[in-house]
Amino acid sequence: MNAIIGSAARMVGGLKASGGLVSNGSRIVPEEVPIAFSYGGSTHAVMMATPADLEDFAVGFSLAEGIIERADEVVAIEAIEAGEGIDVQVTLKDMTAEALVARRRRMAGPVGCGLCGIESIEQASRPVRRVGSDQVRLTAREIADATAMLAAAQDLNRQTRAVHAAGFYCPHEGLVAIREDVGRHNALDKLTGAVLLGGWTASLGAVVVTSRLSVEMVQKTAALGAPILIAISAPTALAIRTATAAGITLIGIARDEDFEIFTRPDRVAEGVPMHV
Repeated sequence: MNAIIGSAARMVGGLKASGGLVSNGSRIVPEEVPIAFSYGGSTHAVMMATPADLEDFAVGFSLAEGIIERADEVVAIEAIEAGEGIDVQVTLKDMTAEALVARRRRMAGPVGCGLCGIESIEQASRPVRRVGSDQVRLTAREIADATAMLAAAQDLNRQTRAVHAAGFYCPHEGLVAIREDVGRHNALDKLTGAVLLGGWTASLGAVVVTSRLSVEMVQKTAALGAPILIAISAPTALAIRTATAAGITLIGIARDEDFEIFTRPDRVAEGVPMHV
């Protein structure tokens, strides 16, 4: 617990009201700090995030933004304290200034927004990578296992009740990776980096998240190359259209073996409710 409090959370004091009585109390809360991603000495983006798993975060963010296509394009990552935040300096094999400028974000991205800082409508609706893998098929029991394993593995959320999680589930292996963050997009970026650096094959598993299914979550899953995205909440209409374009199986409102399939039901065993 001390390691978690020292990096991703801290203990704070306060007043607690219960049963009409007020008393002194304490609680563990997650940290939230500005984290800058710099390439070639120039800041590309600043995100408000939990200051943990920064190497994973840097690799996953770089892939999602189209800055890299493979993890081995990253030569070095160095996290440097910068005032109240952290500057994550990323060195690439081939640093292309023009490509970075084309995707540069000019404002800090709040944790609730995965597209803040982009400069045009076209960037928000950019074409999504198509996921062509048909090697994975999940049963209702495996979908239930994936969500249950994610909930059980959320150590930081169990202490704070204030963070999202994203996990990578592989049939016959279970939940092989999980990352947590105050921002749902950050959690998925961190998971993406963990999958790439851990050597898992994205096309052979499913992403499972604790958040709603917004379009950015689908875009990031497509960038990773995972064919199935599972969430405990419902998707937006744009997320459904984007998942269709990407060829991703979108599963929402997952509660035990009850869930709904919104796109590509062929990757799920028959006999479940479908919105297709």
